[in-house]
Amino acid sequence: MSDRKPAGQFLDAAIDLLRRVRDEEAASIEAAGTLLADTVQGGGRLFAFGAGHSSLAAQDVVYRAGGLALMNLLAVPGVVGVDVMPATLGSALERVDGLASAVLDSSPLRAGDALVIISLSGRNALPVEMAMNARALGVRVIGVTSVAYAAETTSRHASGTFLKDHCDIVLDSKIAVGDAELTLDTVPAPFAPASTVVTSALVQAMTATAAAALADRGIEPPLLRSGNVDGGHEWNGRVLDQYGDRIFYRR
Repeated sequence: MSDRKPAGQFLDAAIDLLRRVRDEEAASIEAAGTLLADTVQGGGRLFAFGAGHSSLAAQDVVYRAGGLALMNLLAVPGVVGVDVMPATLGSALERVDGLASAVLDSSPLRAGDALVIISLSGRNALPVEMAMNARALGVRVIGVTSVAYAAETTSRHASGTFLKDHCDIVLDSKIAVGDAELTLDTVPAPFAPASTVVTSALVQAMTATAAAALADRGIEPPLLRSGNVDGGHEWNGRVLDQYGDRIFYRR
């Protein structure tokens, strides 16, 4: 490691990763944002899903100031975060065959919708089945994952495939297997994960692209404003009412 302190080293590593996704994933981000814009314009609904810490990036675009009001969280009980007890249950549920089918069967997803599936490794049964089954329903799928896992690990799904194999568009976060950017001789394990920073940036870049694409078509993007600025609540009330039939987090 360099002579810089760990905080600076981590921030440098995160900045390098952000530069990589900016430069190497530009075309995929553009395509993903365009897909979302097409879905909004065509009357479809938007959904985001992530399990464990991958859920953080999904939650970040739902009911978000500056974000698209139409983005809904596709929640799977027990895997959305670390609030479930024991927290290790979430990791176990990601490997359960058939769970994605049960979730989709009871969800509002339908043909013409778009689903963003976020999974760092993309190797567990839940995100793989989620993508496979959603596409079978006629849903367009955007996968946000680290493609490196497909080259350096094995799938935990019966098909032997990864999330990236069942998506219309893939956004590669470039995160190394293990999700830890730093090592020290005095620390027995690698540490300082950057996946949340990079994945959230990727998803927000995609959302920004979608908003700009809609505006270019003469369509006002259904954006939310902060409730902490004057007029924000009134603005959001208008948007939520206008698109109420495509928003599920109010019900």
